[in-house]
Amino acid sequence: MLKVTGRKELIGAIRAAAANEIPSHRSELRRVAADMAKRPVADEDVSLTNRESQVLRHIAMGLSNKEIALALKIRMDTVKEHVQNVLRKLGVADRTQAAVWAVRRKLV
Repeated sequence: MLKVTGRKELIGAIRAAAANEIPSHRSELRRVAADMAKRPVADEDVSLTNRESQVLRHIAMGLSNKEIALALKIRMDTVKEHVQNVLRKLGVADRTQAAVWAVRRKLV
């Protein structure tokens, strides 16, 4: 659903999903599917440093940058740099995608 979706349409979509019905906005689904197909798939043999792997595991556990910094006894700026390196190396756009990547590969 789009951010601009009205209340009635949103409630209807939730009810339809609960009833295992197919979404009504097929054109939007096609657009999203096409966009996702264009994204590069992260290589399973991504070369992360030991520290990047530690940061990734902490991300997958849902820790914030501050919590990661405290756990690893490093500065928060250093955590931010490691997070950006992890995202770039995995070819993902955000922490959630990185966490999913880590969980799927049983790193957590």
